[in-house]
Amino acid sequence: MSATSSTPQANVPRLSSLSHGGGCGCKIAPGLLSEILKSSGVGGLVPPELLVRSETADDAAVYQLNEEQALVATTDFFMPIVDDPYDFGRIAATNAISDVYAMGGRPIFALALVGMPINVLPPETIGRILAGGQAVCAAAGIPIAGGHTIDSVEPIYGLVALGLVHPKRLKRNADARPGDRLILGKALGVGVLSAALKKEQLDAAGYARMVASTTQLNTPGMALAALDGVHALTDVTGFGLAGHGLELARGAGLALRIDWSRVPLLPGVRALAGQGFVTGASGRNWASYGSQIALPEGFAAEDRALLSDPQTSGGLLVSCTPEAVDEVLALFRREGFDYAAEIGEVLDERPAEGVPRLRVV
Repeated sequence: MSATSSTPQANVPRLSSLSHGGGCGCKIAPGLLSEILKSSGVGGLVPPELLVRSETADDAAVYQLNEEQALVATTDFFMPIVDDPYDFGRIAATNAISDVYAMGGRPIFALALVGMPINVLPPETIGRILAGGQAVCAAAGIPIAGGHTIDSVEPIYGLVALGLVHPKRLKRNADARPGDRLILGKALGVGVLSAALKKEQLDAAGYARMVASTTQLNTPGMALAALDGVHALTDVTGFGLAGHGLELARGAGLALRIDWSRVPLLPGVRALAGQGFVTGASGRNWASYGSQIALPEGFAAEDRALLSDPQTSGGLLVSCTPEAVDEVLALFRREGFDYAAEIGEVLDERPAEGVPRLRVV
């Protein structure tokens, strides 16, 4: 049976029943997104102060204000991944703020993005979604300073998140170096748990693990930015570990190796994936980038599903020197990230077109 932290009101539909896909699983697949952006004419004026824009597939745009400060700007929103409105608000807000941390920034304030089917959901339910987002922003030490609302067919919630970073401490996808080690801050499997929840086959323990992971703010990003040994940062979200790893590899013009046996997984998710509890986004992800990945012989179907599993509010992926590994892991541990682990390395290879950039061993 499915387990959530609250019982829906009579005649109020489950939040997840109102959306065609939940959380970061709603993302447009990376291959299709690339085609859309190519034909959109995105680009135009690029002032020298704009330090990061879309070409490196980074987590946020960054605009330098002065010698000491750069503005980090990002936005993220999606449909419900859970039925409890307060948890949905918390998860969406945590996910949106994560992109500031993933650039090494410190959040300063947020704006709410709210689209709700007002003839379907009562004001109390919508209010609980916003309260969940407010609670996470309070935990991050920032206000929600405004926002925008619309009457929408599907429930949508998220944030515009703004932060500050020292220009010299900015961490981009493009800056990984050969020989760097890769560290993942959270365990994988959120998409698998969400698929089981949607089919009402997730128990209370699985639900608790899912919410605990997706509402854990990626605060280590701020301290990681200050470490000279940390070269690149991103967070693992809708494109899965493989997709966001490929973004890091392409940004640096290099290749990655991932030791699958060292990748942390949330308890029970491999068995659930083996039972078919996978999201449609996992398959779309693989169809978009699977040709860029070399898998070992006999790699199990459930492992491949987890490699491309969309992570809502997933963990930071860190590229750092071998000498910095212990310090990075200790930082994660101090901030409560018990699953953080070294999972691979950046290779001194510059693959030609059509040659895989990500090697799983």
